[in-house]
Amino acid sequence: MKLKPLFKKLLLPASVAALAASALLPQWAAAQEVTKWRVQSHWPSASSSYEDSLVRLKNEIERRTDGRLQLQLFEAGALFKPQETFNAVSRGIIQMGTISPGYAQDKISLAGIASGLPFAFQNVWETAYFHKHMGFEDMLREEAAQHGVYWSTDKVYPTEMVVKNPINSWEDFTKLKIRSSGALQKFLDEAGASTTYLPGGELYPALDTGVVDGAHWGAAQGAASMSFYEVAKYHVKPALNIAGTDVIIVSQKALDKLSERDQEIVKQVLDEQFWYRTNEYLYQEQIALQKAIKEQGVKVNVLPEDVQARLREVAKKTWEEEGKRSEKAAEALEKLKTFLADLGYL
Repeated sequence: MKLKPLFKKLLLPASVAALAASALLPQWAAAQEVTKWRVQSHWPSASSSYEDSLVRLKNEIERRTDGRLQLQLFEAGALFKPQETFNAVSRGIIQMGTISPGYAQDKISLAGIASGLPFAFQNVWETAYFHKHMGFEDMLREEAAQHGVYWSTDKVYPTEMVVKNPINSWEDFTKLKIRSSGALQKFLDEAGASTTYLPGGELYPALDTGVVDGAHWGAAQGAASMSFYEVAKYHVKPALNIAGTDVIIVSQKALDKLSERDQEIVKQVLDEQFWYRTNEYLYQEQIALQKAIKEQGVKVNVLPEDVQARLREVAKKTWEEEGKRSEKAAEALEKLKTFLADLGYL
């Protein structure tokens, strides 16, 4: 008779141990189901966007998936050249990357429009509306999907020049020697300025010594991070363009391997990122410019209206060239021109 209580006493610790083990099972299972993605960025780790965009994205995805999906980040050039990132994601060599649309010009016929047609949009909200409410982002995703890539614009923001001397006339503009790149370099050349491409590391001394009179590297935040305001005291407005110049791309194969729940989480985080970073970037732009004005004596140089009008006419010619790249590009350009006309810009 005394054996029954003893048996119960022996059984209790065993039951507790079993319960504890069963409680740990989901954790063990989760640990076994962790997926790791390699992410190649086009931003150096010192860039504000590396921290504010890419690290934020990593933290949000890992938090919302409870660690089931983890991102291993690599800065620009750590694995291969940034221009090779689209192909690497398309082929599944890495699972995610960040690029400028221009890096995918040979694959995405809409890349030129995505990079920002000069003197098209006048406000950031217009670009955001065009992307998200007028279907341009969907068009980009459809084209990228043909290459096994899920496309998501990180943010839209302005590209603005800094110059050593103010631009008060068309003659002032045509005398400029400007560091530029991509489609904007071609546009500025056609508009009559003299342009050259220089890598980032050579920009400050080029401005300082007069090799170039002006440059664009993003807008106020970019100029401040590169110390341009030490040697170039005029920040030029309006923007040369406003565009989705930074893009997050994901391998569709990698996305398909996730559970439906985690696929939706990734897509939701990417969509939220667009609005979060666009608004945050605008705020940071204003702060950076005001700081430069107060602490470094920077002045805002608004281009005279006749200069803006002439630049706009040159810009329209470059728009038409982008529209000839494909039927989809022609459709997007027509959609854009209709939108700008509705706004009273055309």
